[in-house]
Amino acid sequence: MTNPLLADWKTSFGLPPFADISDEDFAPGFEAALTEARAELAAIIENSDPPTFANTIDALELMGEGLHKVLSPFYTLAGVDSNPAREALQREFSPKLAAWGSEVSMNPHLFARVDALWQDRDNLDLTAEQLRVLELTRRNLVRAGAQLEGFAFDRLKQVKERLAVLGTRFTQNLLADERAWYMELDAVDLEGLPDFVLATAKAAAEEQGAEGHVVTLSRSLIVPFLQFSSRRDLRERAYEAWTSRGANGGETDNRAIATEILTLREERAHLLGYDDFATYKLETEMAKTPDAVRKLLMEVWEPARAQADLDAQSLAAMMHNDGVNDALEPWDWRYYSEKRRAAEHDLDEAELKPYLQLDRMIEAAFDCATRLFGLEFKPLDVKLHHPDARAWEVTRNGEHIAVFIGDYFARGGKRSGAWCSALRSQQKLRGDIRPHVINVCNFAKPAKGSPALLSYDDARTLFHEFGHALHQMLSNVTYESISGTSVARDFVELPSQLFEHWLEVPEVLQKYATHAKTGKPMPADMLQRMLDAANYDQGFSTVEYVASAMVDIEFHTGDAPEDPMAMQAEILESMGMPPAIRMRHATPHFAHVFAGDGYSSAYYSYMWSEVMDADAFAAFEEAGGAFHEATARKLEDHILSVGGLRDADVLYTEFRGRLPGVDALLKGRGLDNVA
Repeated sequence: MTNPLLADWKTSFGLPPFADISDEDFAPGFEAALTEARAELAAIIENSDPPTFANTIDALELMGEGLHKVLSPFYTLAGVDSNPAREALQREFSPKLAAWGSEVSMNPHLFARVDALWQDRDNLDLTAEQLRVLELTRRNLVRAGAQLEGFAFDRLKQVKERLAVLGTRFTQNLLADERAWYMELDAVDLEGLPDFVLATAKAAAEEQGAEGHVVTLSRSLIVPFLQFSSRRDLRERAYEAWTSRGANGGETDNRAIATEILTLREERAHLLGYDDFATYKLETEMAKTPDAVRKLLMEVWEPARAQADLDAQSLAAMMHNDGVNDALEPWDWRYYSEKRRAAEHDLDEAELKPYLQLDRMIEAAFDCATRLFGLEFKPLDVKLHHPDARAWEVTRNGEHIAVFIGDYFARGGKRSGAWCSALRSQQKLRGDIRPHVINVCNFAKPAKGSPALLSYDDARTLFHEFGHALHQMLSNVTYESISGTSVARDFVELPSQLFEHWLEVPEVLQKYATHAKTGKPMPADMLQRMLDAANYDQGFSTVEYVASAMVDIEFHTGDAPEDPMAMQAEILESMGMPPAIRMRHATPHFAHVFAGDGYSSAYYSYMWSEVMDADAFAAFEEAGGAFHEATARKLEDHILSVGGLRDADVLYTEFRGRLPGVDALLKGRGLDNVA
């Protein structure tokens, strides 16, 4: 029987034929596709003709289509619906893919051809896009080690392969800890939990094969449990389990893995001639240097910590009024903060959530994209990777633009968090290839027949990931290597964080925040109170984020720590970390940083992009409103459609006319007037 991964896909829009693919298809498909890719590489580097842009750069861009066809569905499934077979395949594939990556990126013959083109670039009559692709291709080869020789060359290949193995192990250990833990709740343990939390806890029990209600480590369940459970002992137990993921001893403990990863990254940087990994990593980012990152983080840290300290005093007083004569602890913060929010803003999340239906929030995101960019969304009846997933065709003026897929609900085999990826990226070199884009979230799945309800933070996450999707879907370049989100890491979050602002536009919520039972719109006073509370508890959220970002940058600056946990504690103490707040991602479960290199030395990028997104939305407000047509066109023309065509600071300046300062960020978070 023909392996479906290696066959021509006759599916709608060329989507992967998930219904025909079995786990047994991946290993032979991978080996066959890898062999084909190696033959394609050999054809490039063994070509006896002088290097041309077509026979070298174009050929390199076109190489590996078969490998992508295998790995795109595989890594989608591994992320959203993992199982032991897929996890074993990940462990098998990761060192092989790292070795293949080195075969390409460290190939001296390939570098010689690319470098010859670069040296002769002024005589090649290249388009601006071709020149950019040539520049980035050469730069990436240099940074990958293509110019190294001897021991350094061989050792760097070994380091990369080991890092790939360790990143996979880190991810799988974290997933194993998240799957393994749950806390059963007796009837007396349900005190204070609103109906929506009880429903989620009951559904979680059914998934675990348990009776009654359970709390799991899914963020969509544990956060509301910490907000509403009046049982301080259970909050502590749940919180400690949540924050100790990856640090429980045994086979799934990530602490030694983190140590080795940091040591190998330092060695990698030294082999390439850099002082440390952060200096290497930031060279191609907007920030450029660790000092620039620290400067931004500390500008935000001081007012955030001051606000958090003030808030902690208020919360501690509330706790003492409850008769708890103890220090405010991290497992107390969300509980008393929720009570304070209800008192100060007259907001009860149990009353709020019925107005934030998942389906209506999806409609809201689509409608904003229609009004801003003229996109239309039509549901598709296609076989996808999981029954929970759904798809839409995206068109503009009748022209096919993309396929958008949403996979929104938490489940046992799904990696935690939320993300956007492309099953297929936009390009024109191989033909008019339109993207297949997927948003993955971990919202609580409702009981059968009931609507899925979101918190305001959940709705913000939905808009955030859809902003990434727009960056992919509106891409309009020739070369896949600069398509969509292929931009500097500290620029990639701009479109996503910018799109969050449209959730706060009153006219959007007036139309789409409708009650799940009555269908009536959210009362005007409730809507205003919700928007007024949008910046509530920003001291807490900013402190826990900045602490994580600072630990990340310090881990990668200077010598790698012999004991990352001890260094983490030292960094937090030197910053004056409030005792009732912990960093958002402690080292053993800091997947952004240790599951791969993507956000290593770059977790700060969310805040770097936030400086821009606050300023970018102000451009709409200054021009006349959130849906100002000419400003939306500038956003698409200069940022969303051009991918990595130019450096990020150039793209932003083309859109806005200047680069922003931190003031808009502080104002947006309500931290601009902290005493």
